[in-house]
Amino acid sequence: MSDVQRSEPQQEPPGTLEAMRQTPDHGEDSYRGAGRLTGKAAIVTGGDSGIGRAVAIAFAREGADVLISYLSEHDDARDTAEHVEKAGRRAVLLDGDVAEPAVCQMVVDRAVEEFGRLDVLVNNAAYQMTHESVEEVTDDEWQHTFDVNITAMFRLVRAALPHLGEGASIINTSSINFDMPRPTLLPYATTKGAIANFTAGLAQMLGVRGIRVNGVAPGPIWTPLIPSTMPPDQVEKFGRNTPLGRAGQPKEVAPAYVLLASDEASYISGAIIPVTGGKPIL
Repeated sequence: MSDVQRSEPQQEPPGTLEAMRQTPDHGEDSYRGAGRLTGKAAIVTGGDSGIGRAVAIAFAREGADVLISYLSEHDDARDTAEHVEKAGRRAVLLDGDVAEPAVCQMVVDRAVEEFGRLDVLVNNAAYQMTHESVEEVTDDEWQHTFDVNITAMFRLVRAALPHLGEGASIINTSSINFDMPRPTLLPYATTKGAIANFTAGLAQMLGVRGIRVNGVAPGPIWTPLIPSTMPPDQVEKFGRNTPLGRAGQPKEVAPAYVLLASDEASYISGAIIPVTGGKPIL
């Protein structure tokens, strides 16, 4: 993959699939469902591309209807929705910045309106930028990173709770950065640590209601976020420092979300599942 990554064009954040030379594999041609989420209704934020897209496709092929929340990547989101519908499930698209409180409420309200229920909330939307020094990070960027990556999770959970019953599942996307923070991703890595703590605390708080809360901690996964937020030299080497020696594909992360969303994970709560290509998380 290194030769392709070397020639991968730089993009403006958050990036699009159309502009990528090496298109990530979201499981479009490979994921096979087994009815593990039959009858469930789910929200996936950041569902237009990357991990969110792979999760939306996998959920649909497992039998779930999916609301795909995304920022502004309309073409990518419509393509994701087509895959959901080809699986015989309903896809609802909703664009908007989850950094805005009203958008978080709108996401939940629309899902309940369209599906009549809510069983799974996947908090996946994220923002990151690369910086070589603290001085490069502005107050606005620091605040925006927190608003998108962690504050939106709190707002979405708060809005969703009146509609989540016993057996429901909340899944938060953390990162290997919560345990091994990359200094050039300081604001992002800091939020990922907060997400791990939020997940652990919320799991304890909601256990009495029978609602499970877990997280997934991906390592280096090849998505549009990489060539749009990292300099070319880092893109070229992306994922090489893992024991498996490569970046992961979104389709390789999605099964962790399927497990946590399914009834098979009925006694798993407060966990963070690492999908890191062999890098340990302690």
